[in-house]
Amino acid sequence: MRILVLSDSHGMPSRMLAAVEAHPEAEALIFLGDGERDLDTVESYYHSLPNVIKVAGNCDFSSSLPLLRVVTLGGKKIYCTHGHAEHVKYGTDELLLRARQEGADIVLYGHTHTGVTCYDDGLYIMNPGSIRDGHYGMIDIVPGGIMLNEAKL
Repeated sequence: MRILVLSDSHGMPSRMLAAVEAHPEAEALIFLGDGERDLDTVESYYHSLPNVIKVAGNCDFSSSLPLLRVVTLGGKKIYCTHGHAEHVKYGTDELLLRARQEGADIVLYGHTHTGVTCYDDGLYIMNPGSIRDGHYGMIDIVPGGIMLNEAKL
Protein backbone atom coordinates (compact mmCIF):
# COMPACT_ATOMS: atom_id res chain seq x y z
CA MET A 1 0.00 0.00 0.00
CA ARG A 2 1.29 3.44 -0.92
CA ILE A 3 0.30 6.47 1.16
CA LEU A 4 0.91 10.09 0.12
CA VAL A 5 1.62 12.37 3.12
CA LEU A 6 1.20 16.15 2.84
CA SER A 7 1.39 18.98 5.37
CA ASP A 8 1.62 22.75 5.66
CA SER A 9 0.43 24.01 2.26
CA HIS A 10 -0.35 27.49 3.62
CA GLY A 11 -2.29 28.79 0.61
CA MET A 12 -0.56 26.79 -2.15
CA PRO A 13 -3.10 24.21 -3.37
CA SER A 14 -1.20 24.00 -6.67
CA ARG A 15 1.66 22.24 -4.87
CA MET A 16 -0.77 19.75 -3.36
CA LEU A 17 -2.30 19.13 -6.77
CA ALA A 18 1.15 18.50 -8.26
CA ALA A 19 1.97 15.91 -5.59
CA VAL A 20 -1.37 14.13 -6.07
CA GLU A 21 -0.92 14.12 -9.85
CA ALA A 22 2.62 12.73 -9.48
CA HIS A 23 1.34 9.71 -7.52
CA PRO A 24 -1.84 8.26 -9.04
CA GLU A 25 -0.85 4.91 -7.51
CA ALA A 26 -1.36 6.22 -3.96
CA GLU A 27 -4.13 4.36 -2.18
CA ALA A 28 -4.50 6.93 0.60
CA LEU A 29 -3.70 10.59 1.24
CA ILE A 30 -2.93 11.87 4.73
CA PHE A 31 -2.98 15.63 5.26
CA LEU A 32 -1.41 16.85 8.50
CA GLY A 33 -2.90 20.34 8.67
CA ASP A 34 -2.24 24.00 7.93
CA GLY A 35 -4.09 24.20 4.65
CA GLU A 36 -7.55 22.71 5.11
CA ARG A 37 -9.00 25.03 2.45
CA ASP A 38 -6.20 24.03 0.06
CA LEU A 39 -7.15 20.40 0.53
CA ASP A 40 -10.79 21.30 -0.16
CA THR A 41 -9.60 22.74 -3.49
CA VAL A 42 -7.70 19.55 -4.32
CA GLU A 43 -10.71 17.42 -3.41
CA SER A 44 -12.92 19.54 -5.69
CA TYR A 45 -10.60 18.69 -8.62
CA TYR A 46 -10.34 15.01 -7.75
CA HIS A 47 -13.73 13.80 -6.61
CA SER A 48 -12.45 10.24 -6.38
CA LEU A 49 -9.38 10.77 -4.22
CA PRO A 50 -8.72 7.56 -2.34
CA ASN A 51 -9.10 7.39 1.42
CA VAL A 52 -8.35 10.96 2.54
CA ILE A 53 -7.38 11.32 6.20
CA LYS A 54 -7.00 14.85 7.54
CA VAL A 55 -6.30 16.70 10.76
CA ALA A 56 -6.35 20.39 11.66
CA GLY A 57 -3.24 22.48 12.10
CA ASN A 58 -2.72 25.58 14.20
CA CYS A 59 -3.44 27.80 11.17
CA ASP A 60 -6.70 26.04 10.23
CA PHE A 61 -8.85 28.60 12.01
CA SER A 62 -12.44 27.59 12.82
CA SER A 63 -11.77 24.07 11.56
CA SER A 64 -14.06 21.24 12.57
CA LEU A 65 -11.31 18.71 11.83
CA PRO A 66 -9.84 16.78 14.74
CA LEU A 67 -6.32 17.54 16.00
CA LEU A 68 -5.53 13.83 16.04
CA ARG A 69 -6.50 10.75 14.05
CA VAL A 70 -5.33 7.22 14.70
CA VAL A 71 -6.07 5.07 11.66
CA THR A 72 -5.17 1.61 10.42
CA LEU A 73 -3.96 1.33 6.83
CA GLY A 74 -2.25 -1.68 5.32
CA GLY A 75 -2.54 -3.40 8.69
CA LYS A 76 -0.43 -0.71 10.43
CA LYS A 77 -1.67 1.73 13.07
CA ILE A 78 -0.83 5.33 12.13
CA TYR A 79 -0.88 8.28 14.55
CA CYS A 80 -1.64 11.45 12.54
CA THR A 81 -1.34 14.95 14.03
CA HIS A 82 -0.16 18.39 13.03
CA GLY A 83 2.11 18.43 16.05
CA HIS A 84 1.44 21.80 17.64
CA ALA A 85 -0.64 20.20 20.43
CA GLU A 86 2.35 17.94 21.18
CA HIS A 87 4.76 20.91 21.12
CA VAL A 88 6.98 19.38 18.42
CA LYS A 89 8.90 22.62 17.89
CA TYR A 90 10.50 21.88 21.27
CA GLY A 91 11.14 18.18 20.69
CA THR A 92 9.26 14.99 19.94
CA ASP A 93 9.23 13.29 23.36
CA GLU A 94 5.57 14.11 24.05
CA LEU A 95 4.57 13.12 20.51
CA LEU A 96 6.35 9.77 20.69
CA LEU A 97 4.93 9.04 24.14
CA ARG A 98 1.37 9.67 22.93
CA ALA A 99 1.91 7.59 19.77
CA ARG A 100 3.26 4.69 21.82
CA GLN A 101 0.31 4.96 24.24
CA GLU A 102 -1.97 4.53 21.20
CA GLY A 103 0.00 1.47 20.06
CA ALA A 104 1.04 3.13 16.81
CA ASP A 105 3.44 1.61 14.30
CA ILE A 106 3.90 4.91 12.45
CA VAL A 107 3.70 8.51 13.71
CA LEU A 108 3.15 11.40 11.29
CA TYR A 109 3.37 15.09 12.14
CA GLY A 110 3.98 18.48 10.51
CA HIS A 111 4.18 22.02 11.94
CA THR A 112 7.98 22.46 11.85
CA HIS A 113 8.25 22.53 8.02
CA THR A 114 11.34 20.33 8.38
CA GLY A 115 11.36 16.86 6.88
CA VAL A 116 12.17 13.91 9.15
CA THR A 117 12.21 10.18 8.49
CA CYS A 118 13.54 7.92 11.21
CA TYR A 119 12.95 4.83 13.29
CA ASP A 120 12.97 4.74 17.08
CA ASP A 121 12.48 1.58 19.12
CA GLY A 122 9.69 0.07 17.01
CA LEU A 123 8.16 3.35 15.82
CA TYR A 124 8.50 4.76 12.30
CA ILE A 125 8.49 8.58 12.43
CA MET A 126 7.84 11.01 9.59
CA ASN A 127 7.43 14.73 9.15
CA PRO A 128 7.01 15.26 5.39
CA GLY A 129 8.10 18.90 5.55
CA SER A 130 6.05 21.66 3.95
CA ILE A 131 4.31 20.98 0.63
CA ARG A 132 4.30 24.78 0.19
CA ASP A 133 8.08 24.42 -0.21
CA GLY A 134 7.63 21.37 -2.44
CA HIS A 135 8.35 18.72 0.22
CA TYR A 136 6.13 15.74 0.93
CA GLY A 137 6.31 12.12 2.03
CA MET A 138 5.49 8.65 0.74
CA ILE A 139 4.92 5.57 2.85
CA ASP A 140 4.99 2.09 1.38
CA ILE A 141 3.56 -0.68 3.52
CA VAL A 142 4.62 -3.98 1.99
CA PRO A 143 4.78 -7.58 3.25
CA GLY A 144 8.45 -7.05 4.16
CA GLY A 145 7.81 -3.95 6.27
CA ILE A 146 7.40 -0.18 6.17
CA MET A 147 9.37 2.22 3.98
CA LEU A 148 9.33 5.99 4.58
CA ASN A 149 10.49 8.27 1.78
CA GLU A 150 10.89 12.04 1.65
CA ALA A 151 10.13 13.52 -1.77
CA LYS A 152 10.34 16.90 -3.48
CA LEU A 153 8.40 18.37 -6.40
